[in-house]
Amino acid sequence: MAGIVIFAINPNKQLGDTRNAQRRADVNTILNAVYQYTIDNNGTLPTTITTTATEVCKTGGTCTSLIDLSVLTASEKYIVSMPEEPQKTNANGAGYMIKKSANGRITVDAQFEEQGATISVTR
Repeated sequence: MAGIVIFAINPNKQLGDTRNAQRRADVNTILNAVYQYTIDNNGTLPTTITTTATEVCKTGGTCTSLIDLSVLTASEKYIVSMPEEPQKTNANGAGYMIKKSANGRITVDAQFEEQGATISVTR
């Protein structure tokens, strides 16, 4: 009963927290898939990842000006499909940004965090 009361008092916060939890899971899923791909390919990252933060293309999307990570979803080897941001705005984008550093570290960011959250993971 208390949970219902709390949700009823501030539903926007509760929904934002839920979407942020999904974003955290999605960012880690993408990063883990890239990591597994890199292990299987002798340390080679997917070639489409650049040093400029760019939105990831959704599975089956038109990837013009987006990062195509279909090597991760091919044959469902690393992930079945690219996770999609709960409130994405680009019809072909997944709503998550990816980039690599000069040293090959990968960063995946959520674009639409809520309530001042920063959702970013680097490995």
